Amino acid sequence: MTEMVTLGRTDLKVSRICFGCWQMARNQFWPTVDEQAMNAAVHRALDAGVNFFDTADAYGDGFAEELLGRILKGVPRDRFILADKVYHHWLGGPGSPRVGDLSYDYLVWECEQSLRRLGLEHIDLYLAHTFDVMTHPQETTRAFDKLKKDGKIRFYGVSNFNAEQLRSFRAFGSYDTLQPRYNLLDREAEGELFPYCMANRIGVMTYSSLQYGLLTGKFKGNEVFEDVRANSPFFKGDEFIKNVEKVNRLRPIAQGLGKTITQLSLRAILEHPAVSCAIAGIKNAGHIEEAAGAMGWRLSREDYYAIRATLA
Repeated sequence: MTEMVTLGRTDLKVSRICFGCWQMARNQFWPTVDEQAMNAAVHRALDAGVNFFDTADAYGDGFAEELLGRILKGVPRDRFILADKVYHHWLGGPGSPRVGDLSYDYLVWECEQSLRRLGLEHIDLYLAHTFDVMTHPQETTRAFDKLKKDGKIRFYGVSNFNAEQLRSFRAFGSYDTLQPRYNLLDREAEGELFPYCMANRIGVMTYSSLQYGLLTGKFKGNEVFEDVRANSPFFKGDEFIKNVEKVNRLRPIAQGLGKTITQLSLRAILEHPAVSCAIAGIKNAGHIEEAAGAMGWRLSREDYYAIRATLA
């Protein structure tokens, strides 16, 4: 069952589960990408009522955009909403060193490159991927406003900003959305970011919503990782074992509701009044089908706080 929401002060009508395309970042964060599985997953998402897709030029140095563009080719443009991100300026070809860059010239130029890779005429939501300490917010905003005026993007926002950084950017333009890290094991955003977003009607789309898959309940605690999780403290030594034990304690709650731990974890963050959508990283059709099952139902207040207490 789908569940739609208007994203912040935009007019974008998006599904509350967003298809995360980070897993399309070939040879950078993930050793391999199964293109056939990704193709099946994208089309399964559309069939399951998921119309929101999130990618970035940094994912595989443009590869994720290219792959998503190929998969969506031929899909009517009004069937999907696309969020893309910009910041990482690679100095040579793909795989070369990168520096942060939200300057006017780079942002306008890179948007064109992303559109070319995607095979699209416009991006629905364009985000500053990270705060650039070398560029004044007014310059970045001028670029976003030009792209919006030229019809290259519809709305713009930010990702990975703290509350003060977001406040400073909003002094110069209409930053309508925020993409922060947030999940049941990492709730820092509840402190300052979420209250600010609620007070200013900023649409929030969370990433790492399942903490690299930890909040799916699929691990035993003895796994060894060769991808991006190898460097995450959540997946190392005693901390990994402790986290797996915590997550497994959610199983009786999930089973009592007829849901999986994945669906319970996603639904719980969707219950926060600041959160519009939860991005789920997807590798195959089964992943998005399960994630989509987090939509269309509610958690009781008692179950919500029981989940938080279980993970404390």
